[in-house]
Amino acid sequence: MKNKIVFITGASSGIGEGCARKFASQGWNLILNARTVSKLEDLKVELEQAYGIRVFVLPFDVRDRTLAVKQLESLPDEWKPIDVLVNNAGLVIGLDKEFEGDLDEWDVVIDTNIKALLCITRLIVPGMVKRGKGHIINIGSIAGDAAYPGGSVYCATKAAVKALSDGLRIDLVDTPLRVTNIKPGMVETNFSVVRYRGDKRAADDFYAGIRPLSGDDVAETVYFAASAPAHVQIAEVLLMPTNQATGTISYRKRKE
Repeated sequence: MKNKIVFITGASSGIGEGCARKFASQGWNLILNARTVSKLEDLKVELEQAYGIRVFVLPFDVRDRTLAVKQLESLPDEWKPIDVLVNNAGLVIGLDKEFEGDLDEWDVVIDTNIKALLCITRLIVPGMVKRGKGHIINIGSIAGDAAYPGGSVYCATKAAVKALSDGLRIDLVDTPLRVTNIKPGMVETNFSVVRYRGDKRAADDFYAGIRPLSGDDVAETVYFAASAPAHVQIAEVLLMPTNQATGTISYRKRKE
């Protein structure tokens, strides 16, 4: 256990999986969290064999605070000195107008994107402060910069991620800890399928005519922030596909 340890939420697909692969390729040991145990176990076997690192699977729904506390307290002592926390778990459901949305779906989005991030941060950061080292990397979104049609609740949650990242950075200013908010634009992952409530064709159509970012692209930026010298704090990064300018403006090539 001489290697550094990164804890990644939502690690079974998309940006989280990309982060797992990137950190593993650089010799880090991984604590991987998600709800889908089978995917985590498969990823554990693959990465341990490929890179000779160690992976600890910690499956639970980040919205379940009681289980989150239990699972993190159950970590073996050798896995508790976490060097980097990647708060990646997040989602959006639907494209409803704010006065027409489903309240239960909004609960899921808010509980995952805000309350769970707060919970995991609250459980892990005190140990980092005690050890005098650590880095918290939150996966925000370009959506947190400005609202767009059909996304006001999701945009609000990502604006909250920015505020929470900035606030935590202020709270930790007298420590060696660092806080980074990574804000991707269009990223093609299962995230979009969830947004369209399982309609894969609609999710695919959303990216028609443009090359979006991949989970691996975002993972490169996450690792760049994590690997900066100790005296360098990359507070915030906005990354987008080349043909995207803002959360609502992009150029799409038409089919001939």
